[in-house]
Amino acid sequence: MKKYIAAAAVVLALTAGVGVYLGSGATAAPASTFVLLDGTQKSTADLKGKVTLVNFWATSCVTCVGEMPKVIATYDKYKAQGYDTLAVAMSYDPPSYVVNFAQTRKLPFKVAIDNTGSVAQAWGDVKLTPTTYLVNKRGEIVKRYVGEPDFAELHKLIEKLLAEA
Repeated sequence: MKKYIAAAAVVLALTAGVGVYLGSGATAAPASTFVLLDGTQKSTADLKGKVTLVNFWATSCVTCVGEMPKVIATYDKYKAQGYDTLAVAMSYDPPSYVVNFAQTRKLPFKVAIDNTGSVAQAWGDVKLTPTTYLVNKRGEIVKRYVGEPDFAELHKLIEKLLAEA
């Protein structure tokens, strides 16, 4: 009898959790100011109106460097449809390395340096790289990836979000 009660409690808790998750939808991207390589700034509010990939990465991260050609290809594929990418270098990444990487790889999107770590902190205390967020046109986080995303799945989700009003 105790097993049935415990199982029923687990099912009830899971059902309630799913209901909360489905009902609440996406959460607003945290208010942040991104300092770009050219010295200009971009804020979370600037992300609204486009589907944006916010990618926390580091030049010392093998997975980050390995996924970057796919991040570039994704940007190139969807940029004309209202898609953007913002690569945020971690605070421990030497700025000269980030600049060199962005220039030699010809990164076609905006690159920010989170020199104080405050942006990573605001976005859920990001410590592991790559950590990537997909933000919808309303400025809400729709998906979080830790590690390299499944790019086929990511592309489907981007297409779905681009189709939304």
